[in-house]
Amino acid sequence: MDFRIADEDAAAFEAISAFAEKELRPRAREIDEASLFATVHIPRLAEVGLMGMNLPERWGGAGVSPVALFLAVQAMAAACASTASLVTAHFLATDTILLGGDDALKARYLPDAAAGKKLGAFALTEPRAGSNPADMATRAERDGDVYHLIGTKHFISNAAAADFIIVFALTDRSMGARGISAFVVERATSGIEVGPAEKTMGLRGGHIFEIMLDCRVPAANRVGAEGEGFRTAMRVLDNGRIEVSAMCCGIASAAFEAALAWSKQREVGGAPIAELQGIQWMLADMATDLDAARLLGLRAATLRERGARFSAEASMAKLYGSEMAARVTDLALQIHGGYGYSRSLPLERYVRDARIMRIYEGSSEIQRNIIARSILR
Repeated sequence: MDFRIADEDAAAFEAISAFAEKELRPRAREIDEASLFATVHIPRLAEVGLMGMNLPERWGGAGVSPVALFLAVQAMAAACASTASLVTAHFLATDTILLGGDDALKARYLPDAAAGKKLGAFALTEPRAGSNPADMATRAERDGDVYHLIGTKHFISNAAAADFIIVFALTDRSMGARGISAFVVERATSGIEVGPAEKTMGLRGGHIFEIMLDCRVPAANRVGAEGEGFRTAMRVLDNGRIEVSAMCCGIASAAFEAALAWSKQREVGGAPIAELQGIQWMLADMATDLDAARLLGLRAATLRERGARFSAEASMAKLYGSEMAARVTDLALQIHGGYGYSRSLPLERYVRDARIMRIYEGSSEIQRNIIARSILR
């Protein structure tokens, strides 16, 4: 499979990589240690086109290919995974409108979202309905030209700072997942309460929140027809899993590069530890693992670009990438020895940031279920 990208996409990727190294990486430690919300970067992220990189030019986006998007997210995550988390959560929200909304809804939200004037959030998960939407309790009851939304969403990235939130709710409880609809809910709507940011192990600058809903939303803010919400969410999550795999590759590549450099400069017995076969084998395993994860992610992105089905491939990329990131960051810390365990170096942050990748946007176990259904179909 050919993973080459167009010249304009390559130029966009190079610009994002340079931006990430110059502006995101220098603040990554501060964002982590102070749990500083990565929204501080939004003006510059918008200026370089990152807030709308997933959108076509018609709706104010950069119009780049999914392969270029994969590489850009990887570059962001290598510099600051918290910032990449904020941006990709925003992508979930705008992808929902792009894939499921009508032109009127797209015109109202997407150009401002791409310009960084509006931040999005994606609210699917609930306290008792994470990986199983059939257990969703949030409901939307129609009353003329409005819907009354009642329920609670949990672990929602960006929620407190978002200007709009994509909320999934049951409009027909008897239909299960096929009774789920999606709505664009303005954050300023009366009856929305957002709790304090959760204190998390990693991605401390990519804040997540609980949302309590008892509000009314215009019917015009429904994304697609009633009952189409679940199908739209699954399409959006297919995209999102490629982006998670890119984040995994970014975090792991940062850890690998740090371990490689350390092995060349750290001396034991008068020689660099890179001369030790045990270290060489660790580096070889890390490089191979990282390349395999990148290739899986690029395959899924290429299929997405071609308009082919890619659900199983996205799940494979997300599953392997998240498991790989755990292995590579742990080995990188091990190569650093006690220095890696110290917070004076970023190795322990890479380990913490990588840990959530096996859980969110579908846990590793859920990805295995998706892949198994595909190969058994």
